[in-house]
Amino acid sequence: MLPIYKWWQLPYYWVGIKLYDLVAGSNCLKSSYVLSKSRALEHFPMLQKDRLVGAIVYYDGQHNDARMNLAIALTAARYGAATANYMEVVSLLKKTDPQTGKERVSGARCKDVLTGQEFDVRAKCVINATGPFTDTVRKMDDKNAAAICQPSAGVHIVMPGYYSPESMGLLDPATSDGRVIFFLPWQKMTIAGTTDTPTDVTHHPVPSEEDINFILNEVRNYLSCDVEVRRGDVLAAWSGIRPLVTDPKSADTQSISRNHVVDISESGLITIAGGKWTTYRSMAEDTINAAVKTHDLKAGPSRTVGLFLQGGKDWSPTLYIRLVQDYGLESEVAQHLAATYGDKAFEVAKMASVTGKRWPIVGVRLVSEFPYIEAEVKYGVKEYACTAVDMISRRTRLAFLNVQAAEEALPRIVELMGKELHWDDSKKKEELETARKFLYYEMGYKSRSEQLTDRSEISLLPSDIDRYKKRFHKFDADQKGFITIVDVQRVLESIGVQMDENTLHEILNEVDLNKNGQVELNEFLQLMSAIQKGRVSGSRLAILMKTAEENLDRRVPIPVDRSCGGL
Repeated sequence: MLPIYKWWQLPYYWVGIKLYDLVAGSNCLKSSYVLSKSRALEHFPMLQKDRLVGAIVYYDGQHNDARMNLAIALTAARYGAATANYMEVVSLLKKTDPQTGKERVSGARCKDVLTGQEFDVRAKCVINATGPFTDTVRKMDDKNAAAICQPSAGVHIVMPGYYSPESMGLLDPATSDGRVIFFLPWQKMTIAGTTDTPTDVTHHPVPSEEDINFILNEVRNYLSCDVEVRRGDVLAAWSGIRPLVTDPKSADTQSISRNHVVDISESGLITIAGGKWTTYRSMAEDTINAAVKTHDLKAGPSRTVGLFLQGGKDWSPTLYIRLVQDYGLESEVAQHLAATYGDKAFEVAKMASVTGKRWPIVGVRLVSEFPYIEAEVKYGVKEYACTAVDMISRRTRLAFLNVQAAEEALPRIVELMGKELHWDDSKKKEELETARKFLYYEMGYKSRSEQLTDRSEISLLPSDIDRYKKRFHKFDADQKGFITIVDVQRVLESIGVQMDENTLHEILNEVDLNKNGQVELNEFLQLMSAIQKGRVSGSRLAILMKTAEENLDRRVPIPVDRSCGGL
């Protein structure tokens, strides 16, 4: 949906969107249309209604990019390709062409990143398809090669699913600084992005707090004031590197090419750069055509048009029903497996563990709020997953959906992978530490945890401070100035609530900022101040204490003297 807030924009954007439909031709998913203000709010009730004129709706495709990438590699392997992950090119091999006397690229020196082993791979043709690392490989071929890649960082954030309708996203074509922002339902959550800033090429891009807040502010501009857009609702954040390119053959070498670029060096190295997911098959076909022509390779006609990827051949929209009926999986889990693995979902279902419950019969979840099951970890290893980071980010999407949920699932994931890959205890510990570091720096856990620290200021009204002190002292009955697990257990037992000690320890640890095993009054006030400002949300201790206070207040005896004492 493109919300329109000025009447003149309605025909302007309508013409643009209709041209979009026209260019799509027979591949147009569905025709775009205009909505009145009332209909727009019916479809997208969270929308800012003041000054809203109407909206234009158009259709686009969405996919699971990590799964798509893997499906392409698996499909290539089934057609005879030799594929290897965690493989690094150290240098290019060259030999002299006896006919021309010129050096030609003849292979690559490769390194297995996991073992450190190096070896040579000889080839008639070498193709450089390395995204943001394009120029690194080009300079291996020719150290004087001009840089053609202009890497740009794009930050995305994930928020709870209630921020957007299930089947409609939002597009802001002109943000405060001229960029485009989208706000879409994705994997039952809401994804918002993106930024566009020049960056250095790195294996570990980190989302900045500045970019996260920029996206949040733009989202606030389009959502109703009834919806409080909170920093604490950012469940994950990451930065991706776009490999924008300039065409080395273009007269204007500074202008960014909107299309992909196929370049052939003097030594025969073929580089494919730029482009986008939408045109990946066209990119591949152009690259292979260049390779066949340049290196005189024997090849038949291209078979890419209409070729199904792994899992696509026998997929149908109702496939998930068979998974529910044949294996006893939850409907949500079955839908996830069918959408992710296609007709290979049956292989995952066969590996699913029995739950021991009446329903579901099989399919033990990794975390309760997401449909990922333990069988996917075992299956992921068969699909070349080598590390815990592979599993939480590229086989499942847990790290991209909720960093805290991903961290909770990590110990079990490492345990399951350890059995499949025969890891010893030291390897398991290493995998856990590496994955936690990945979540902390690259997936937004660091910036999330910094919203509440022992240096956080308390900015509450005196009336709020009094109210929160009273709540705190219901738990701190002895007026110690702090609460412990024992205090919380005592109050919960008085209202008939049972909670195991490990869970209580986790809940208190989230707020125990100085890590001394107890939550002091000052720490509790820091928490409540951060919640009021929207920097923190979903605090289990805050919700538990509020609920307990309300239950205790309801249990105050009702005076009966006016009714003669009652019975």
